[in-house]
Parts: sequence; structure tokens; C-alpha cells
Amino acid sequence: MRANPAAFTPLPVAVLTGFLGAGKTTLLNRLLKEPGLDGTAVVVNEFGEVGIDHLLVERATEGVIELSGGCLCCAVRGELSNTLVGLVDEAARGTRALKRVVVETSGLADPSAILSALIGHPVLAEHCRLDGVLTLVDAVHCVEALAGHWEARAQAAVADRILLTKIDLATPEHAAAAEARVRALNGRAEILRDLPASLGQLLSAALIDPSTRQADLRRWLGEHEHHDHGSHGHDHGFHRHGHHGRGPAVRSFALTADSPLPFSAVEGFLDLLLSLHGERLLRLKGVVALQELPETPFVLHGVRKLLHPPARLPAWPASWGDAPRGARLVLIGRDLDEAIIRRLWDGMTGRPGIDAPDRAALEANPLSIRGFGG
Repeated sequence: MRANPAAFTPLPVAVLTGFLGAGKTTLLNRLLKEPGLDGTAVVVNEFGEVGIDHLLVERATEGVIELSGGCLCCAVRGELSNTLVGLVDEAARGTRALKRVVVETSGLADPSAILSALIGHPVLAEHCRLDGVLTLVDAVHCVEALAGHWEARAQAAVADRILLTKIDLATPEHAAAAEARVRALNGRAEILRDLPASLGQLLSAALIDPSTRQADLRRWLGEHEHHDHGSHGHDHGFHRHGHHGRGPAVRSFALTADSPLPFSAVEGFLDLLLSLHGERLLRLKGVVALQELPETPFVLHGVRKLLHPPARLPAWPASWGDAPRGARLVLIGRDLDEAIIRRLWDGMTGRPGIDAPDRAALEANPLSIRGFGG
């Protein structure tokens, strides 16, 4: 595929999502006019038999690619993957001056399906890197959308960055309620009320900080000052804040260890987690220090039952500061049982509780934690 493998770097792919009416097309119009975003291919889609998003994009140039397969989450294993492979091939051969790709989901899509395609496709996993998930949330109708549609909750929960839109149309009370609901669902994401000066900064929310060109693990994991990052810290899911909407509850929580872990323990935990609860796991982000290589952290990223090959950093970045060089895993999923998964984590990492199975027992019988296979 590559004309010059040494010169090719992974193609950044940003995912733009948000519920119906959140303003994705308006933002796409801004993107297409931004001088600093030349070399960007935008893949658009609309739910329904006839695509209409491309008719709303004011500058329908060759940089805009429309999929015709209906809802993007349904077409993700076919047309979207083929489209991205074609773009990667053009960029690798130098036949297209391509710097990044933006994929817009339909308003009813589960964005984890797109993330699965990036991780699970052999070509895309090697030649692309996720540049972050940007979710737009309508400040006027946010509360109703999150309460009534699990897709809206999933879109907000998996985001690296959330942009509240229609702030000018919302009352101060509506805007405050929207931000509170979003923060309750995903307190780890950066939440914005205004567009930044550079829209490129808005899209880039990956491990590498575009402003410093360095890995920023804490920023990527969403570790902000208002979080409690103790050994049992966690984020409260939306269902703990009065969610009575239709469909599954979406929530996130963190698993931590304060010292390096054996490779076999981490591998065993991930194997059990993904095989038994993978279908409920919308996204997993983590950094782990291994006892075998404690000075070189490994970055983990998984979606559903798929785990991207761990990325090994040359050293702990300065941004990690004095935080323990152990492990941080952030799990985002639907109807995940935190207590059961936490007991599995404790057992596999050598901290089983009273009357709880240890690692040897779990490896022999993972269902020894009552309810874990449910």
C-alpha cells in the first residue's frame, strides 16, 4: 500500500457526533471554510433512504464524501471502512494531499461502532490513529434528549471533548442544566461553550497534544482537578442522577493501581473483561506500567470486544507529574456492573477482598465472581 513507508505517518481520524439537531452540519460548514483545515476529508452521512446532509453543506467540494448506506452505524463495517481504506491508500501513495479525516455520524448513531471499525480493521488499525471524539450537545434540548434516548447518552459518554451548541438560544437555566447533565454523564471530557479560535484544536483530542507535540496521558484520560483519583475513585453515571429514560444506562468509572502490574495480570483482566462484558463496553482508555518495563508506560484503547495493540511510550511524559506510576483504566459502557468489575480487577491485580476469589481462582473459573457473566 505504501509508496514510501518511512515517510508515512498514521492518518488522524476525528469522529464528529451528536444527537439530531445538535448542529453538526453547521459546524461542518465552518470546517470547510477554515484555512487551517486544508487537506481535510469530511465523510458525511444521514439517517434515512435519501441522504440530505450534503445538500446542507455550503461548499460541497471534493473533500466532502457522502456515504449512501443509510445510518452510519449500520454501514460502518462496509462502505465506511472501504472509504477510509481508499483515503489511507491515496495519502500513503501521495496521490492526495490529505492531512486528516473527519467522520460525521448520523444523529441516531452509536459512535462506538465507528471506533470499532478503526480498531478492528487490519488496515485502518495500522494506518490510522483516532484523533478524538467530538460530541455536539444541544443546550436547549439536552435534558430531554439524554433522558429519552440512550444513543444521545452514548454519544456524550464516549466523547473526549463536548461542545454545547445553541447557547445563545438557551436560557441561563437551560444552559446550566445542560452542562450539569453532561458533566454528570461524562465528567472526564473537556466541555466547551464556545468555539476555539482554531477549529483544528477543537477536533484534536488524542493522546498527542497538538500544541506541544508530546504525549499527555492525563489530558487524554480526562483527569481534571475536580476528580477524585484515589484507588477507588469513579465517575457517577447519568442513571445515578435521576435517569429514567428508555434503554440502557450509560456510565463510566475508573480502575487504578498505584504500582506497576505484571503483564500476565493485565492481560488476564483485559481478556476476561472483553470476553464477558465486551458487548456492553462502549470505550476503554488506559495507561499501565508493567513490572517488566516500569519506565515505559503502555497506552490502552479498546472498544467493545476489540483492543487496539498497546502503544508503548518511550518514557513517562512530564505531564504525568508525581502521579503514581501504576495503572489508570477508564471504562465507559452500558449497564456495566461496577462492583463486579472492580472485584475482578482487585482479584487479578492481587488485591482480592474478603471472600473474593484471587487471580488463580479467577483464571481457573472467571465466573467465580457471582454475576460476572450476566
